[in-house]
Amino acid sequence: MSQDSLRQRAAELLELAGVQINGPTPTDLHVHNEQLYARVFAHGSLGLGEAYMDGWWDAEDLPGMFTMILRSHLDEHLKTLDTLIVHLRARFINMQRGQHAFEIGKAHYDRGNDLFKAMLGKYMMYSCGYWANANNLDEAQEAKLDLICRKLQLKPGMRVLDIGCGWGEALKFAAERYGVEGVGVTVSNEQAELARELCQGLPIEIRLQDYRDVDEPFDAIMSIGMFEHVGGRNYREYFEVSRRCLKDDGLFLLHCIGTHQAPGLTDPWIEKYIFPNSMIPAASQVATTLEGLFVVEDWHNFGADYDRTLSAWRANFDAAWSTLCNHYDERFRRMWHFYLSVSTAVFRSRRDQLWQLTLSPYGVPGGYRVPR
Repeated sequence: MSQDSLRQRAAELLELAGVQINGPTPTDLHVHNEQLYARVFAHGSLGLGEAYMDGWWDAEDLPGMFTMILRSHLDEHLKTLDTLIVHLRARFINMQRGQHAFEIGKAHYDRGNDLFKAMLGKYMMYSCGYWANANNLDEAQEAKLDLICRKLQLKPGMRVLDIGCGWGEALKFAAERYGVEGVGVTVSNEQAELARELCQGLPIEIRLQDYRDVDEPFDAIMSIGMFEHVGGRNYREYFEVSRRCLKDDGLFLLHCIGTHQAPGLTDPWIEKYIFPNSMIPAASQVATTLEGLFVVEDWHNFGADYDRTLSAWRANFDAAWSTLCNHYDERFRRMWHFYLSVSTAVFRSRRDQLWQLTLSPYGVPGGYRVPR
């Protein structure tokens, strides 16, 4: 097809979402390189994201534009060979076992603690905050941490496991506020080093370790924003390991992104540039792999809160850019904007959800009273 034909086709598709090419509103797409259309039709979201990183196009309100696109399901018109390749890798290769399990740490979480310190705020929690009564990011993250501790019914002296502990903030919070001790495991060397520093003086052990290698008893287990890296082929084993390590009267809190639709494909751009080997679980997958291992005491969805969380992260990132630009280039800045903007749109459009599942091995005697 000619360049004019491709441009016309793009304009017709975008019109379905209420987006114009070079239009007057903040959510319109402004093209700086006319080769954009051929690139996107050839490579879908991968081409769109890479073109943005290269400065080929802009939108004043990037999250708003993508929200309109996702609400109209326009993305479904851009299934390409890149999407198929990612799907086939996920289907036939277990990308979350062995050394593959550590790739996400090296590729994403080891980018630099300076980046995440600047972006995430006081608590350095790289997961959705709880905004029910919060006015800012730090309040939302504190509320989320306290909600988790209350759901786990933590008490002084309990021993807690954090699967995918990040920078140790959840265990630190639980130790300081609820008097527990604990073990945190992560596959990121950068995270482990800072977590040990932040948790110094507390009864907390931080390990650079695959969660599958943990085999010891705990009174409670939490896993916050890590399940997205487990992979569908490993969900059953993940819950088996959790059950193996949880005492019979304990509780397990799983905090993760999820989809209410059929099991989906990893986006090729996200797979390449942000979260290699990641996979968003479907509710059907989670329910099936829990069978015979846990009772679901509570399944809490507050996915709409991720919109505000991601917006706050982007504001923090932009505010810190004058310092971060000494270590990261302009292409990285555009890449990170694209990542945070698309992610914001995914939750604003309610295409993905945020779940907290509270699980028990045999059911809480007399019933579980749900905190909110």
